[in-house]
Amino acid sequence: MAFEGLADKLEEAFKKLKSKGNLTESDVKEAMREVRLALLEADVNYKVAKDFTNNVTQRAIGAQVMESLTPGQMVIKIVNEELTNLMGGTKTRLATAAHPPTIVMMCGLQGSGKTTHTAKIAKMLKSQGHRPLLVACDIYRPAAIKQLQVVGQQAEVPVFEMGQINPSTIAKEAVKLAKDQGYDYVFLDTAGRLHIDEELMNELKALKSEVHPHEILLVVDSMTGQDAVNVATSFNEALGIDGLVLTKLDGDTRGGAALSARAVTGKPIKFIGIGEKLDDLDVFHPDRMASRILGMGDVLSLIEKAEQTLDEKKAVELEKKLRENKFDLNDLIDQIDQIRKMGSIKDTLKLIPGIGKKLDNIDIDERQFDRTKAIVQSMTKAEREKPEIINPSRKRRIAAGCGQQVEDVNKLLAQFRQMQQMFKQMNSKGKKHRKHKNMMAFRNGMDMNGFNF
Repeated sequence: MAFEGLADKLEEAFKKLKSKGNLTESDVKEAMREVRLALLEADVNYKVAKDFTNNVTQRAIGAQVMESLTPGQMVIKIVNEELTNLMGGTKTRLATAAHPPTIVMMCGLQGSGKTTHTAKIAKMLKSQGHRPLLVACDIYRPAAIKQLQVVGQQAEVPVFEMGQINPSTIAKEAVKLAKDQGYDYVFLDTAGRLHIDEELMNELKALKSEVHPHEILLVVDSMTGQDAVNVATSFNEALGIDGLVLTKLDGDTRGGAALSARAVTGKPIKFIGIGEKLDDLDVFHPDRMASRILGMGDVLSLIEKAEQTLDEKKAVELEKKLRENKFDLNDLIDQIDQIRKMGSIKDTLKLIPGIGKKLDNIDIDERQFDRTKAIVQSMTKAEREKPEIINPSRKRRIAAGCGQQVEDVNKLLAQFRQMQQMFKQMNSKGKKHRKHKNMMAFRNGMDMNGFNF
């Protein structure tokens, strides 16, 4: 996952500061030297790393920090603020035209994930009630039009194409269609190259002058490190881009592009790709990313993720059942399915403050969810609704039906009784839970040791 190496090194650098009751100027400078080395190893631009540590040092050697009761924590707070500023300060929204449609020109080199992320952004907008239209302006790359049509179909967003004619003509006709049929966003999937060349830039300049896009987004492969920053700089100088979309932040990238691109180009990162699926896209929040890098978690993103993926109707039904102490094994399966929609359990738990580092040496076996479902699905309707009727002979039948041991069935039933007891105690205290709190309570009930993750 991006930034893991950087986060580890920053934690080591700050350990020494936290252990000191008083800080000297030399303590701060030594820590910042380690921070600068950590940034450089993460592929952050040298000038950016140097300016960053200089800014932190100037703020950290002030009297207010040196005389603080917790000077080490104060320095970390300053680093958090400077990291946030480095990546843009606050999130930047996609442009909205005063008179629709809003025209968004998507640019990038081949292999950056431009076409897929064009569909990802369109799908996100559609889920928010917009009517986006995808336009195939890449007339050179083999099967480029077909690829856009495939991802457009998966995102349930229409695709406009006119074959391999002039891209400017295609774009202008698409805008006309959008105005006539009420599409409020038009995404132009432009041609890319294996490298930056004059022909590519001239074509993009011509397209820009013909359709006057409200937003020009550059899609950059963050795994290319410093090259990502160089690509962003070249496109920005030629086109005047409005924002960046960083892809593959779920891979082994060291994160340097995310930390350098904003500082070098002056353009904000608007979206980040965090996986291969069309739903694996996040709006970029500099403050939340800074918190993740420093191991502080990201509760807001966790809550948003839960609210976007968890079924509101099922959450209300679950809340009612919890209040009435009617939570059964059918509900357990529903909650497993809801949690699985949120993606990797380990990645989700890392958003909780204080948990991230504790998971490094824990092997979370997500297949245990499948084994749990298999056991429950081997039960009859009556057994799922009233697990207390499951006697030894029924347990043997259930175990045989799902290919597991009787001990596994016993363990699941014991854990389920514990969950029921926990919910009963919560009800006795009069606590009510919204849907993301239901999810967290369920997660707490399925403790990592109990379910052998």
